[in-house]
Order: sequence, then structure tokens, then C-alpha cells
Amino acid sequence: MLGGAARVAGYRLIVRDEVASTMEEARHALDQGEPGKLWIVARRQNAGRGRHGRQWGSPPGNLYASLLLTNPCEPALAPQLGFVAGLALHDAAAKLLGPAAATLKLKWPNDLLLGGAKMSGLLLEGESRAGRLNVILGCGVNIASCPSDTPYPATYLRAAAPEASVEALLVALSDAWAKRFAIWSEPGGFGPTRAAWLERAAFLGETITIRLLEGPLQGRFAGLDPTGRLELETGIGRRLIDAGDLFFGAPG
Repeated sequence: MLGGAARVAGYRLIVRDEVASTMEEARHALDQGEPGKLWIVARRQNAGRGRHGRQWGSPPGNLYASLLLTNPCEPALAPQLGFVAGLALHDAAAKLLGPAAATLKLKWPNDLLLGGAKMSGLLLEGESRAGRLNVILGCGVNIASCPSDTPYPATYLRAAAPEASVEALLVALSDAWAKRFAIWSEPGGFGPTRAAWLERAAFLGETITIRLLEGPLQGRFAGLDPTGRLELETGIGRRLIDAGDLFFGAPG
């Protein structure tokens, strides 16, 4: 079930018992002429994936969702939707966590941390068809369980909010997305979006390592530039990073 603000804004929902992945379901819907503003949620995925094609385990009890948007913005602005989605996830989880929300942080570029451990991740994919940009936002949130064999510590929502459920989180997330997206869509809307994201950023001002294709790069996390690139202060000057994996501290 979607939240009231999401429904008023024209968002719709499809729920499946099991799919290969909600991203693929969204892509199939697009092929069939789906006009967008569509949430697709599955109780289970048998071929879920994360960034860089990594496998995403999908046991029952967690949230597996994708949001299909058609022509949401100019192609150059599409990467900013990851920050909008991250804020919406933070808003939704905070609503269910109550006082425990004080330990929620956003880890660049697309993870939500609870108590320093990863609770959710986002996957943003876009493509152009007939001169129109289409975007699919994939979202996986550990609610009832989390994997143990991960390169980064993981946790789940019920560890701090025992009454949390897929349904309650989806209501909160769909409403939070509708509100955050409306703010971002206003002229100059990335300004307040960027500021809100930085207020919730993990490791801001601290030494981090960004693992790039060419190797690790260490520096101080200085912020986000006006377009959303990570600002890294290194020993040889400031670098602007479009994509990579962030780890706290020096290379390990």
C-alpha cells in the first residue's frame, strides 16, 4: 500500500509474490508502454542485483522495490535522483525508528547506515527511448534480516524497531519520495536537497577511501559540489568523484 501523499501525487503500486528482480519488472513494464510513477514491490526476488552487477540476497521479510519514472528530468540531472531517494529512505526509516533514528546516516553514494552498519542500498539506472529519459530506482531495505558475509557491516530495521514491517516502510517511503521529489523538482531544488543530504552524511569531514577502478584514493570527505559530485581533499589537491565505493579511514 502506498501512502496518501504518494497516491495524491499520482503514484501507483504493483505487488508481486516473486520476481527475478523488481528492476527487470520495471523494465518490462516500460517495454509494455507503462507511463511511469509506478512502484513495483516483490515479496521475494530470485535474481536481485546491486551496483556493478553484484548479487543482492533477497530473503522474505525485507523490502524489494523499484520505482519507474518516465521523463523525470534532463539526462544530466538524473544522478541527483539518487540523493532524493537516499533522503526519502532516511525519512521513512526515521519515522519507524523513533529515537533510534539518531544513528541513521547516509553513506555516499547510495547506502543508508543504522548504527554504522548498512541497512539499505539503492540502484539508479537510466536510458533514453525516443528522445525521452526513463529512470528506474531500485531499493532494497533489510527489515527482518541482513546478510552476514558482506564487505561492509550490515544490519536490519527490526534490530532497532521490532514492530517495523514491509507495509509500514513502503507507506512511509512512498510518501517521503513524493515530498522529496517535489522539492527537488522546483527550480534550484538541488540546493535544499544537497543541504539536507549533507546534514545526514556519514563521515563528512573525516578521512575516507574511495575505491575507484584505477585503485583506492584517500582523502578528506569535504562535501558535495553543486552538481552532486563528492569533493575529496587529497595531498595533491581536491578531486571531484562521480562514482566509487566509499570506506571509512585509510585503504585496507
